[in-house]
Amino acid sequence: MSRQRDPRIRLRGREHECAALYAYVEAARSGDSQAVVLRGEAGIGKTALLDYLAAHSTGCRVIRAVGIESEMELPFAAVHQLSQPLLDGLGQLPLPQREALETAFGLSSGQPPDRFFVGLALLSQLSGHAEARPVVCLVDDAQWLDRSSAQVLSFIARRLHAESVVIVLAERDGDAPSEFEGLPELRLHGLSNDDAGELVTSATLGPLDTLVRGRIIAEARGNPLALLELPRGRSSAALAGGFSVPDRLPLPSRIEASYRRRLELLPSATQQLLLVAAADPVGDPHLLWRAASELGIPVEAAAPAEADDLLEIAARVGFRHPLLRSAIYRAASPTERRSAHRALGAATDPEIDPDRHAWHRAQASLGPDDDVAAELERSAGRAQARGGLAAAAAFLQRSVALTQEPTRRADRALAAAQASLHAGAFDAALGLVAAAEAGPLDDLGRARVDRLHAEVAFAQNRGREAPLLLLQAAGKFETLDVRLSRDTYLDAWAAALFAGRLAAEGGSLLDVSRAVATAPAPGDRPLPRDLLLEGLALVFTDGRPAAVPALRRAVAAFASGDVSEDEVLRWGWLASRAANLIWDYDRGLEIGMAAVRLARSSGALEALAVVDNASGQAAAAGGDFASATLLVAEVETLKEATGTRIAPHAALALAGIRGREAGASELIARVTADATVGGQGTAVQYACWATSVLMNGLARYEEALAAAVEASEHTPELHVASWALNELIEAATRTDRAELGRDALRRLGEHIETCDTDWALGIHARSSALLSEGGTAESLYREAIDRLSRTQLRPELARAHLLFGEWLRRQRRRVDAREQLRTAHDMLITIGMEGFAERARRELLATGEKVRRATVETRDRLTAQEAQIAQLATEGLTNPEIGARLFLSARTVEWHLGKVFAKLGVSSRRELNA
Repeated sequence: MSRQRDPRIRLRGREHECAALYAYVEAARSGDSQAVVLRGEAGIGKTALLDYLAAHSTGCRVIRAVGIESEMELPFAAVHQLSQPLLDGLGQLPLPQREALETAFGLSSGQPPDRFFVGLALLSQLSGHAEARPVVCLVDDAQWLDRSSAQVLSFIARRLHAESVVIVLAERDGDAPSEFEGLPELRLHGLSNDDAGELVTSATLGPLDTLVRGRIIAEARGNPLALLELPRGRSSAALAGGFSVPDRLPLPSRIEASYRRRLELLPSATQQLLLVAAADPVGDPHLLWRAASELGIPVEAAAPAEADDLLEIAARVGFRHPLLRSAIYRAASPTERRSAHRALGAATDPEIDPDRHAWHRAQASLGPDDDVAAELERSAGRAQARGGLAAAAAFLQRSVALTQEPTRRADRALAAAQASLHAGAFDAALGLVAAAEAGPLDDLGRARVDRLHAEVAFAQNRGREAPLLLLQAAGKFETLDVRLSRDTYLDAWAAALFAGRLAAEGGSLLDVSRAVATAPAPGDRPLPRDLLLEGLALVFTDGRPAAVPALRRAVAAFASGDVSEDEVLRWGWLASRAANLIWDYDRGLEIGMAAVRLARSSGALEALAVVDNASGQAAAAGGDFASATLLVAEVETLKEATGTRIAPHAALALAGIRGREAGASELIARVTADATVGGQGTAVQYACWATSVLMNGLARYEEALAAAVEASEHTPELHVASWALNELIEAATRTDRAELGRDALRRLGEHIETCDTDWALGIHARSSALLSEGGTAESLYREAIDRLSRTQLRPELARAHLLFGEWLRRQRRRVDAREQLRTAHDMLITIGMEGFAERARRELLATGEKVRRATVETRDRLTAQEAQIAQLATEGLTNPEIGARLFLSARTVEWHLGKVFAKLGVSSRRELNA
């Protein structure tokens, strides 16, 4: 039978420990006390468990302290950390205890305080504050507590009984005796291989080579910190296939120095064997011994390393400490490293593993070597074919360094720059472009340099300058390479889409679209990206109705299985935007998520940030806030990893639709300011649209109207302008601006002309209903609900029920209104649209129906015990009477009632009765 996981658990592989700690807090709520020592090696997860407990100790007083190595000689330093938040009750302590604390903290002068009285004073403080609510006392790095504080805490921990106090002390394993010996322990061991594998995968953005993954798991030995830090410390190329030297991890100097001292005591042959093991990214014991044989290292050389607990050679070669491998490699000289790689290259079969054979040969090369450079180029081709962009970039970068012939080196530098760009290594890409410029280039080469400069500018900044640069590069390619010309025009259109109305002069969407209209044709068989370019350009040169047929063909092509992976990676997000233009939500989401999966698997970090944004916005529009939140978080991670300044379009959409005013307004203001400075005009337009959705949800219609007008007029041809018109119509009808609403409806009608999807027709029917009366309005509302119910757009459907219910209430049809409003309210609560849910609640109240206030955090149903307590409370029983009935303490009943009140949005028993 499968074990049910506690829904509170959030730490992978720590279900047992989390449940045990949570049980201590639950016991404290019932009046019990507990002290426990979390014990384990550095990085095993002690601090994470303390953080977990702090976050899940709702209703408790949490106080924390941390042992600090530099304060180990300061008496009572940690006691001061714990006692300071509790000093408001100092005057209530017995005189000897109060004087002891005051002297210990320097509040008064006197003889050194008695540790017994200091301990009693802190125990009195803890138990006194626990009378109001349980106290959870968390102490991290207890091995570094000053001795006085350690003795005091040990004294208290052994005297806890029924004070509703929990003390958790996190202490690192060590040789020195601990003051906390004999206390209950929760010993932390390494994660299982399955949990370790999941954790490693979660710490990497790009693809992870199976063998490299296995070695990381083996070396980390289940240590969560090492599992997270080892992938972060290595380049994406190293993770994609081990194609990088393992000296990327910054080690604390004291750890490195410690390992160096141990290494220096070993025989030279043993040191050499360790270096060879460190230079091999996959830990193959057979390869290690073949390479050792190349260097004349005897088998016996392993014994001292194994005896010193540094190395284990079994089914896999593994180092005993997660950070030892990097320390060994860093400690070696360049000559010693080259020797190790030379031996590994000779020991690697070029037929079975040509890529690692080439890599080791390259790392062993001191100067140019055209043979090795050519081998690396072939490896790059294989890596790119497998989708390993980071590995391909690493091969090509090293190939450039080993190429002697100038023309060939420049050509390889351009290829390496392109691969580095798509892998998200923008600085490396610029450096390689500079290397290419230094060599002899023909006209095509110079045009490629111009395009790469523009592409890097676009990838980094997404601002006003990139569209014009790409447009100029596309023009140069027209007479040199038509395929490159059209691809660059599509990139220019994409860049202009980001810049919007803030594009530099000559680089607007209209400028690019006009240039496309006169550009050379793609040939007899246009590719999906050619169809996309044609359709997008027509939106601006001939209008959206004329563009719809071409856009439909392009979207269908990208949604089919015939499109190439390169097209999906580079332009899938743009095809999903084209789907928005023709109101095809399903295909837009399908294309976007396919691009997300492909970008993740190939390590195309530059593309991933863009497709995450597009797909996150679509997920939010469909009411899938969980997926949208994950994609929003990944965008932020990618921005940090790559340095791109892409605006958070998905976060804006999620914030506006969700309707939490404080966080949404702050985000919108920040993005508007940053995007305006950065030249990302469409982000500003998105921010205005998100504001209009937010304010319509909050029923602040004047603000919604102003934002919607601005969003609809920035670049009126775009899909976001259509969405803004929808918001504008709703806000206009609520502010008695019917004429403004009718004009917006006319424009919206032009936007959906020739679009026959349920999304388009449902939104148009709903907007039309707002400006209609009588039977016409009712018929349109019902049509909108019918059409939107056939889509995945749950937020739009819920809003249609809400608007219909509001209309019915104004027609004094209360019974009918309640039906629609209840449906709307339930849907909005389930989705998590807090602003609109509150609007629906108020409308229901206006019909005479009683309904609780609810948000995402409080909408959970009552547990069986909570429902029982709530029922008894409504029957008039006191807390002690309820406790006696249910075999609970009065304090536990009080705690449960607090949760009931929060979930139901009430603050008293009188409101609970209602």
